[in-house]
Amino acid sequence: MLQSFLQDTWVTPTVTPASAVAVRDAVTGETVCHVSSEGLDVAGAFAHARCVGGPALRDLTFPQRADLLDAVAAAVRARREELYVLSARAGATLTDARYDVDGGVRVLRDYAARARAELPDAPYLLEGPAERLARGEDFLGVHLVSPSPGLMLQVNAFNFPVWAPLEKLAQAVLAGMPSVVKPATPTAYLTEHLVRIVAEAGVLPPGALQMVVGSVRTALDLLHEQDVLSFTGSAATAATLRTHPDLVARSVRFNAEADSVNAIVLAPDVEPGSPLFEAFVREVVTEMTVKAGQKCTAIRRVLVPREHELAALDAISAELAGVTIGNPGAEGVRMGPVVSLEQRDDVRRAARAIVESGRFVYGDPGKVRVVDADPERGAFLDTLLISADPDASAPHEVEPFGPAATVLAYRDTAHATDLVARGRGSLAASVVGDDLAWTTAFVREAAPWHGRLHLLDSTNLTQTTGHGSPLPALRHGGPGRAGGGSEMGGTRGVVDLMQRTALQASPRLLDSLRNGHARPPADSA
Repeated sequence: MLQSFLQDTWVTPTVTPASAVAVRDAVTGETVCHVSSEGLDVAGAFAHARCVGGPALRDLTFPQRADLLDAVAAAVRARREELYVLSARAGATLTDARYDVDGGVRVLRDYAARARAELPDAPYLLEGPAERLARGEDFLGVHLVSPSPGLMLQVNAFNFPVWAPLEKLAQAVLAGMPSVVKPATPTAYLTEHLVRIVAEAGVLPPGALQMVVGSVRTALDLLHEQDVLSFTGSAATAATLRTHPDLVARSVRFNAEADSVNAIVLAPDVEPGSPLFEAFVREVVTEMTVKAGQKCTAIRRVLVPREHELAALDAISAELAGVTIGNPGAEGVRMGPVVSLEQRDDVRRAARAIVESGRFVYGDPGKVRVVDADPERGAFLDTLLISADPDASAPHEVEPFGPAATVLAYRDTAHATDLVARGRGSLAASVVGDDLAWTTAFVREAAPWHGRLHLLDSTNLTQTTGHGSPLPALRHGGPGRAGGGSEMGGTRGVVDLMQRTALQASPRLLDSLRNGHARPPADSA
């Protein structure tokens, strides 16, 4: 039975395995663990975060909080091999595992460095120059950005069980806010081991990090006005959470990163066979196969000029033919299974809904050849490349959260921008082309529908970090269907978690704040 980490203690739920949810190995189908939150004192955990973890973090300056992030990064990095091994049970290849684990470590270190460079040696931030509010010089206005006396409840998705909690933890710790992590059930054992590593290292103050496995539905009633609910998952669940009566009544801050049908667009000037065309094909195949396509930023729609449709289908199919699928630990395997049999079935249903307006060009949703594994016991899927009617609704509304993508042929620029917008808001899109005028015009129309645009041309194709790689310095989130939230974005994301208060005061008081004299002497507490 998987344990939770509450009030700095490992706690076992009060149910038998038979009454809990069984989590199975994505490769073999064997039971890995059982998950339940029955009998857990979540209310006590929340109180511990607010009364113990929060004050300890808020008492530290930004550089001191940055030191905590570096310490967490060092602890995780020292034991990352353990997380690699567990990741294989979730279907991750070593490359996939490094994307998750090492990516999380890099985010922690990046945030620590940014905090030291961009934030003051103080527990709070005074923004910008003072504004004169009267004729004289003795009544000024500034904005104070201070830590909120609440907690962050992280509700995370299954696809990044290490990176997601670490990325959110980085921002929360710098903002002076403790975290309670709720991992997705299919990969909860990975997040549980991550929290064990951090807890055993003893690098965070008590109450700064807790974890509850299993359902936290009743915990939503426990959130207060100063808390943050940071959610990653489906758009449908995000919509339900957004209207939860307690969140609405208390104006609980809600941040959502939801699913989206992200696109890549091949500009008309890119000729088949050119280096830029080949880079475009690599982006598509990479996004279909890394983590078996189970990334919120993965490419789902491939927009190509009508005259290059056949060339694109042939080139992508040829590249997919070289992808070996099977046990992530077997030599030469490039793609493992999706996380569970249920997820495999969901992808199949989604792909078949899209193909009603088209055809499968590569792959078979019903069968797959695998290496060193049973394709029926494991959650294996073939890579699925679909060609569909670009004006059909399904390709723009249905997301197969796995190794599938749909090629859509556009007629002209206006048609291409219209097709991209039909996704109703996405986390990321790529545009591949050298025609500056075309790309500039396209970006102006497409930008409002996206959280991030990845613009690839002949000058940067050897340096790109890739379509699907969120970076700590840049905003991660998207409008509309993508949730309307925002994570990372450098220190902007830290400030987003804090309270901005307008101050109207004398210069002497503002100078006192700037010099760090905001806290009362110890004997006056």
